[in-house]
Parts: sequence; C-alpha cells; structure tokens
Amino acid sequence: MPASVVLNPASSSSNPATSSVALWAYLKPALDHIVRSPTNDPNGKAPAVDFVLYSGIHTACYNYFTAQSEPPSSASSATARGKAPVGGSDIYDQLDRYFADVCQEIALNAPEDEATLVHYLVPSFNRFSSGAQSANRLLSYVNRHYVKRAVDEDRGWLRLNDVLESMVKTMTLDDTREKVSQRLKEKRTEELKRWGFSEGDSSECLAIAEACSEAASSVDRVIPVASLAHRRFRTEVIEPMLLAPKTKGTSKAKHKIPKTPASAAPYRPKGRLARAVQHLMTVDDVQDEERTRLLTGLAHSLKTTGVRPDHPLRKRMDKHLTSAPSTEKSDTDNAEGSC
Repeated sequence: MPASVVLNPASSSSNPATSSVALWAYLKPALDHIVRSPTNDPNGKAPAVDFVLYSGIHTACYNYFTAQSEPPSSASSATARGKAPVGGSDIYDQLDRYFADVCQEIALNAPEDEATLVHYLVPSFNRFSSGAQSANRLLSYVNRHYVKRAVDEDRGWLRLNDVLESMVKTMTLDDTREKVSQRLKEKRTEELKRWGFSEGDSSECLAIAEACSEAASSVDRVIPVASLAHRRFRTEVIEPMLLAPKTKGTSKAKHKIPKTPASAAPYRPKGRLARAVQHLMTVDDVQDEERTRLLTGLAHSLKTTGVRPDHPLRKRMDKHLTSAPSTEKSDTDNAEGSC
C-alpha cells in the first residue's frame, strides 16, 4: 500500500454518525495516518487520505453534528437530558485529548542533549503542524457546526467577560450594549495587533494573527481544530521545556556563607529550551545559514503555538534574527510571510 494514502477502514455497513463512539472509531485511523505516520517529504507535508474515506468522514461529521443540533424528540428527551454531551462537545474533547497524547509522545522522544534539541523540535513541529492543518480541512464540519456555534455562544478564545473585567471600574448604568460590543471589537483588535496584525493588512495576515491568538488561549476556550492542535503543542511540549528546573536545597544551606566566585559566571539560561537556544546561538560548529534556519523555524513554532511575543526567549531570538546578515533572512520571510 502506498505511503501517501490510507485505505477506507470502514468495512461494515454501520453508520458512523450514529454515535460519538462510532464516529471516533471512524475518524481515528485517518487522524493517525495524517498526524502520526512518518513521511519522507522534506517539508513534513502530511500524507494524503483515500478519497473515499475523506468523503465518508465529511458526510459522517455533517450527519453527526447536524443531528446534534436538532432538538431531541419528546420520547427521548427525558432519558437524554443531563447525559448527552452538548452539541458534539464529546468529539471535540476527544480531538483535544488526541492532540495532547501526540504532543506528549513528541515531548517524551525529545533528546536530553541541548545540542540537538532544536534540531529535533523544528522538524517535529513542522510535521505535527502539517498534520494539524490537514486535520483541520478534513474536519471542517467540526469547525462549522461546533466551533462556530461555541464562539457565537461566547465560548471562544475571546469572551465577553474578558472585556467586562477591564471595564468594571469604569462601567456606569448608562453603558449600552452597543458600547460593550464596541469595546469587545477594540479588545479583539488589540490582541490581534500583539500577534503582528495592523490595520489595512490582508485577510491572510488577519487569519494568521487570529490563529496565534487562538493558540495562546487557555485550554477551556473553544477554538478551530488546527489552533486546538497548536495549543496542545504549546502546553505539552514547549511550556514544559521553558520551565526552569526546581533546585533542591536543605535548611542547613541557609546558614552557610556563600563563597565569593573568582570571576563572574557566564550567562546560562535556566529553562531547557532556552539553554538549547543559547547553545545554538554560540556554538562554532554550526554554519550561520543552518543556525538561522533552525532559529527561524523555532521562532515560527513559538509564535504559531501561542507563546506570547513578550516572552524573553522570543524577544532574544527575534533580536538575534534581526541582526543576522540580510542574505540569511530569506528563511525568516518564508516562515513568517509578509505579516
């Protein structure tokens, strides 16, 4: 069987849209192929799915989510009330757990050696992100029928409470719904600008900034499938590597007089990923072009997964890349685009 396709696993005549269990059993082999299977593509492009299966998943998702949006019949409402997940949230939660499991595998397989960590993370993210984008297209009906409805119900990455918290000290009885709605739009624009969006930018730049904002949100916010995957890459892979290890100390150490060092110790970041970046920036056995390529790829992954622009590591990497020779900045332009 060619590596570029996965055959239709549904050999029975049962309808996968009848329940969340049946639908997930139908989806998972395709997701495993898209997200987990190895690929020889140098850019980490996700392998394709058999057309019959692709069409079947579209149809099954459409039937399942449209059925979820219909009001329950009087006969079944009594038994379903309080037990059935709201509007397909069960499949969405399954997707979140699936992406978390994949990202935990990526984190567990990461090398302990600081010299090779960035070399591992960049292609791992490219492969995972490509799979996430393919899954996003495959599961477009999840975005259309569940995520969009959740956003309309104020469960998206930016919520009304986010605005009300900032307005609570200045709100008056005269504040109208229009004023609150206008403040919500302003808050959204402020957040998008943090991710590189400017007034008058193209729709593509707007979409990139919004995807970054979605990935930066907390895990209780409902966001599109691709952003959901990228958020899990941040929470399960990137953030644990940014944490500084806890130092073990004893009560006796508090009473010891520290020795004066003979000379100032060199700067050494505490976080595992920050140490790997520091090593890559200063090591002599990596060519400048390769160094720039790796740092650009890592910077792109941090932005895409929602690591805030004011994070010290992002600022340090941006400063380094900005000062790189102009002949080595083509990778930066390719990774970030014109936005």
